[in-house]
Amino acid sequence: MTHVDERTARRVAEEARQTEWELPSFGKQLFLGDFRLALIHPHPEPPEKLRQKGEEFLSRVREFCETKIDARTIERESRIPDEVVKGLKQLGAFGMKIPEEYGGLGLSQLYYNRALMLFGSAHPAVGAMLSAHQSIGVPQPVKLFGSDEQKRAYLPRCVNEISAFLLTEPDVGSDPARLRTTATPDGDEYVLDGVKLWTTNGVVADLLVVMARVPRSDDRRGGITAFVVEANADGITVENRNAFMGLRGIENGVTRFHQVRVPAANRIGKEGQGLKIALTTLNTGRLSLPAMCAGAAKWSTMIAREWSSARVQWGRPVGEHEAVASKISFIAATSYALEAMLDLSSSLADEERGDIRIEAALAKLYASEMGFLIADELMQIRGGRGYETAESLAARGERGVPVEQLVRDMRINRIFEGSSEIMRLLIAREAVDAHLSVAGDIIDPDADLPKKAAAVRRAGGFYAKWLPTLVTGAGQIPTSYTEFGPLARHLRYVERASRKLARSIFYAAGRWQGRLERKQGFLGRMVDIGAELFAMSAVCVRAKADDRPEAYEMADMFCAQAQVRIGELFDRLWHNTDGLDAAFARRVMDGRYTWQEEGVLDPSIPGPWIAAAEPGPSTVENVHRTLT
Repeated sequence: MTHVDERTARRVAEEARQTEWELPSFGKQLFLGDFRLALIHPHPEPPEKLRQKGEEFLSRVREFCETKIDARTIERESRIPDEVVKGLKQLGAFGMKIPEEYGGLGLSQLYYNRALMLFGSAHPAVGAMLSAHQSIGVPQPVKLFGSDEQKRAYLPRCVNEISAFLLTEPDVGSDPARLRTTATPDGDEYVLDGVKLWTTNGVVADLLVVMARVPRSDDRRGGITAFVVEANADGITVENRNAFMGLRGIENGVTRFHQVRVPAANRIGKEGQGLKIALTTLNTGRLSLPAMCAGAAKWSTMIAREWSSARVQWGRPVGEHEAVASKISFIAATSYALEAMLDLSSSLADEERGDIRIEAALAKLYASEMGFLIADELMQIRGGRGYETAESLAARGERGVPVEQLVRDMRINRIFEGSSEIMRLLIAREAVDAHLSVAGDIIDPDADLPKKAAAVRRAGGFYAKWLPTLVTGAGQIPTSYTEFGPLARHLRYVERASRKLARSIFYAAGRWQGRLERKQGFLGRMVDIGAELFAMSAVCVRAKADDRPEAYEMADMFCAQAQVRIGELFDRLWHNTDGLDAAFARRVMDGRYTWQEEGVLDPSIPGPWIAAAEPGPSTVENVHRTLT
């Protein structure tokens, strides 16, 4: 494989970034110590027409999920039955986000995500199929970047056909500079060659969005480019249908392209714009994942409440014991926060009056991390019945509650659409953009002395204006945010903590300068603090909009818990073992401690499990089955 140095990899990633900020961003300002509550309050509300359309569709979705989707069958057979897929098409579920003028439902982002919550609670593989098709598959990039001809050609088809997004490769995950699939120009066509991995929906898709590298030349820009490709084109082979720990029923595989001819008219945007198209698509597309997590959290709250009230130990319901009560409190309060973050981000996306790239990324990161903790705590509350499968529980006469499945299904969300580690780095890059922009030539090793001197002057002017704003603010005024009643103190805390976070980032930028981007432990905690502050802001705004005592209680409980976590994160910004961990890890990778690995079997030694893992007839059948 061609070696790509670190500088080249960073350049490719940086070129794909959306560097301009044409609209205001609540999340961006939060990291700068500028708590702009007016950007999210009052809570955005959908127009009555869209609200009515959305509610009517949710009613049909609920009926469909209750009567047509059998989660036990999907788990048992590891596939979504053909009749369910047909029913989803008749329901209009594949066209939820496609405008009405192209035959879709034209739902708002808010109601699209609420529908995904319902589908995902029926079975997450159904939600994953619909999300992969509409959030990152053909409809979204074509709607955002496609020509009028492409919209007319593909959007009506996507109402009744399945699409997939193909970016990842066997050796390429979050480092797009190493992308190896090529698109070689040949007249008015491109010829695609390469292999794509983890192609959600790729096994059964009718249309594909494929990212491939066009070779650069004197008269051609080249670079990573997006194409719409017919899934039945000559030269496309689905080589495997992958199986996973969870999400049984997901149609995810390995797809090979060998001399696949694609018309130039199928190119989305210009050559070299593929990554920017992908990242822009994900700005709102990422919200589908927190929708699934929020739905799972609400379901977990219901199960935790029912079980903890009915199960008696030592003469009292288990929920009355403090050790279990803390888990119930965490699950219920956090479920409210996840839905609040989701609804706020979705509504902001619908209004299009702000840049939500940071808010959507924070919602994805926070929901996936907290959602899995919720599932784990629910399993602990249920004890052995949480670890036992729903089928086994039902077989011996108990209620078949699939908590074990929930844990398996939720784990992937910390990896899907950007792992938590990558998400923290992406958000951190945006959060420290102001610092890196003013210090660009100061920390650029290729900049000459005059450029560095000019950069120092620019930086001085920026910080002279910015730093004084971090000293005092509304958070220190007792009468601030009083319209929020008992939640006012939490908003004052968010404002103060936002300024403290900005001061910490400034100190880190001065201390480490260009090395700051390598301090991934610091950056990760910085982002986690921002995520908690965004969640606190969202629940306070949501509770004010709900305007009921129970909502204020939920928000108050969540904010109290979040402040404890934020305090720990602030402390760990400067008191941690990051440096020791990095040095120790290098010694581990160098083989210094291989003696510690003695006493267990080497997984590279051939055994009977290898033969069992070979693709069998069922795999081939699944790969080649056709949904009609």
